[in-house]
This record gives sequence, C-alpha cells and structure tokens, in this order.
Amino acid sequence: MKIDRKTEIVNCAARLFREKGYSAVTMRDIAKALDIKAASLYNHISSKQEILSLMILSIAGEYTSTIKEIALSEQSAVGKIESVISLHIDITARNADALASLNNDWMHLPDEHLASFLQMREEYEQIFRKFIRDGMAVGELAPRNAEVVIFSILSTLRTLYLWYGRKPDFAPEILRKDLRDVLIDGIL
Repeated sequence: MKIDRKTEIVNCAARLFREKGYSAVTMRDIAKALDIKAASLYNHISSKQEILSLMILSIAGEYTSTIKEIALSEQSAVGKIESVISLHIDITARNADALASLNNDWMHLPDEHLASFLQMREEYEQIFRKFIRDGMAVGELAPRNAEVVIFSILSTLRTLYLWYGRKPDFAPEILRKDLRDVLIDGIL
C-alpha cells in the first residue's frame, strides 16, 4: 500500500521522536531521515508541532471513537474490556512509535490541541471506568477498588509499545490471548 508524503513524514518523525525524544529532534533531522531537503519538508508540514498534533490526535481520536462504539455494544462488561484490550493491541501493532509520543510528548501539543487531547483522554477513561464499575455492580467482576483495577489495566495497555517488537512472544495473536488472560482473570 502506497502512503502519501505527509503520512510518510509523520511516520518517520514518530520513529525519531521515539528514538531521540521529541525535544531533541529537529525538522532537519526529519528531512535528513527522509533524504529530502528541509525546504521540501515544509511543502507538506508547517512545523514539528503540526507533526506531533497529527500523530497524537489521530491515535487519541481512534481510541475515543472506538471505545464509544464498544460502549454502545451489547457485550458484557468483560466483553467490553476484552475489546479495549484488542483495541490497544491493534493500535500498538500498527504504530508503536507514535504511541511513544502519545504517552511521552503530549504536553508539547499547542494549547488548542492539548485541550482536545486531554478531553479525549478523560472521556476515554470515564467510559472505561464505567465498564469496570458496571462489571462489579452485576457481579461479573470481583469487588475490588475500581481505581486500582483501572490503573493496572490501562497502565499495562498504554505501555505495550515499550515491549512490542522487541520480544518474539509479543505478537498480536499471542497478546490477544495471553494479555487478556492476565488482565481479565485477575479481576474475575
């Protein structure tokens, strides 16, 4: 599948941001990695912040829209949590580099994009919190401190990118089964 130049730039930047950190990467670094002149880069992207915004808001938007779809489904609470686990695995498998920026560099977003990102993150967490609380309320999940459960599961899912691609036993198929078992069986 052929990708457009803007997507190619964002993907390259994501890799560099993950390797060096957002603050250490310059537009010249991105241009060099793409083997183009910096001036050519500006034909597609106006700034490093634009790249970061495109990267983070795209992923945050996917998380938020998908968890809303999951919330509307007729699945049980456990089924909804399993769907969230799959969502994180799918996004990690597709774009682990951009997830590093989502987790580590979001505070560099321009104010208007930062507010949008924080709103999406809060909405996502509230929906997930409802899955946990609903599951506990009907006895589908063990009665535990909901915030500890939420923290444990989301912390694990949000940091999959740190391991993904580094270990052969972290393939999406294996993660779907084993991560589900580890995270869900502990709260049943």
